[in-house]
Amino acid sequence: MGYDVVKAEDLEWDEREPMHGQAPRSQASVTDAVKLENSRARMWRYPARTRGRRHLDPDQEEVFVPLQGTLTMLLGEPWERVDVGAGGVIAVHPGTPMQARNETDEDVVFLAYGAPTDHGHAEFFDDVESI
Repeated sequence: MGYDVVKAEDLEWDEREPMHGQAPRSQASVTDAVKLENSRARMWRYPARTRGRRHLDPDQEEVFVPLQGTLTMLLGEPWERVDVGAGGVIAVHPGTPMQARNETDEDVVFLAYGAPTDHGHAEFFDDVESI
């Protein structure tokens, strides 16, 4: 039995390469910070009007929890727009196309948590520029 704790101010944030000509997103590995073994987790910070890559993961179930701002997700094929504010939860099941987005003028901070730990099998789709 045991546990690991990391305070918000102790998370190590890394800037990700900018996508789609937008401001760079930032991420902090919760997996490494708290030594997760059976799941993966990251904190993400998306500046105003930025988005990640549209993809599906055939192996992972992923949970997204906005902590600040409103997270927009494009889910399924054809995609459906889903907006969730701070404190809400979005669960994306394996094989479901998805794209995380910030469609607002404020930063969005969210936790992304997935299991099992298998990764690297994602299938990527064309970007959805505007919705």
